Amino acid sequence: MDFGALGALFSTTVLYSIGSGIAVGGGIALLLIAIRGLPAKPEHERQRANERVAELLRFAGQRGSLAVIIGLVVLLLTRWAVAGIAAGVLVFFWDRLFGGAAEERAAMRRVEALASWTESLRDTIAGAVGLEQAIPASARAAAPILRPHLDALVDRLRARTPLPDALQVLADEIDDASADIIVAALILNARLRGPGLRQVLGALAKSAREEVDMRQRVMAQRASTRRSVQIVVAVSVAFVLGLAVFNRDFVAPYGTPVGQFVLCLVCALFALGFWWLRKLSTIETPERFLVRDESAVRFVRPRTPVAQEEGVGG
Repeated sequence: MDFGALGALFSTTVLYSIGSGIAVGGGIALLLIAIRGLPAKPEHERQRANERVAELLRFAGQRGSLAVIIGLVVLLLTRWAVAGIAAGVLVFFWDRLFGGAAEERAAMRRVEALASWTESLRDTIAGAVGLEQAIPASARAAAPILRPHLDALVDRLRARTPLPDALQVLADEIDDASADIIVAALILNARLRGPGLRQVLGALAKSAREEVDMRQRVMAQRASTRRSVQIVVAVSVAFVLGLAVFNRDFVAPYGTPVGQFVLCLVCALFALGFWWLRKLSTIETPERFLVRDESAVRFVRPRTPVAQEEGVGG
């Protein structure tokens, strides 16, 4: 009895069984979702989902062709389907897994722009100017990352939109927890006309500056770690490709169905490690507390000691 042929047949049968089970289970899950449907989402969540889909399509257009080319090259060099697919996926999600620096820099620029705008708004209000007049004056000197949102805010105010509603839309457009704190103070003052707004804006601007300094220190410390991870990944991939091209006999077992299954498990472990490193390198920011429903606008008053001491909005 040829035990080698029997083992190969058994391993192929097991792989086909696993693939068929996954396909059947996925089909049943999609059928249940199609029958029951998904729960309806609020308007702002649907808009955010559409923006994410558009961003994903742009990202796919930029990276998709390169990922396909790299995957085909690896497939031709190694003759391993799993290696080709893994290489394509790695190239496609390279920025998402090992990048992060661009997102952190964009978040820091946004917070820094908020701090500068808050300081400008505070100084304008100090000249005995009302909030409705101070916002258009401060928008002209705002940073480029905030200027489109502030220009839209000024247009809404000129269209006679109530100031609290216009500020709520501004918070939804910026979509940042740091902006929610500043906008909440402005909404409270616009509704209740309490004293102490200038002092509160100064304290909020100082807090935003301190947040930017903290993020800069953390980003500088993570730069070397991120570079080390990229080097380890590049060396590991190059070593595997080198063995597959120049010493094919050494890695010949990976060409069998069982070897491909084991290689798939190895790639899954690597992917899990990459995801874990990415999650550890992400800066956790507080969730937004200013929310807007389709029928009404509501907000939660921020529990900041400065707002309580200075009496913003009463």
